[in-house]
Amino acid sequence: KELIKVKGNQVSPTELESIIMQMPGVADCAVVGIPDILSGEIPRAFVVLRPGYHLTESEVCSFLEPKVAPYKKLAGGVRFLDVIPRNPAGKVLRDELKVFGANIEEVASS
Repeated sequence: KELIKVKGNQVSPTELESIIMQMPGVADCAVVGIPDILSGEIPRAFVVLRPGYHLTESEVCSFLEPKVAPYKKLAGGVRFLDVIPRNPAGKVLRDELKVFGANIEEVASS
């Protein structure tokens, strides 16, 4: 099981994903841990929207935050994708999302 370690606390990506999937307009999502200097790792959500829906990062975070402990909040933010990468069995390719997330940060900071 892929756990995210936030300041010594273990966060289950599937717990956060199941909450985000309850949000109207969300077709698919995946949560991964991204490196953070202060916390070790922080959760970041990748979200696929249903056709005709528009959601913002703050709307997704606001939906999740009252339902989870403070250390489980999406401190790594939310990124919107057209599709979540999965293997043929349907399992989320979390390593690809981690690399993709790191590449986004490099582009954003340059």
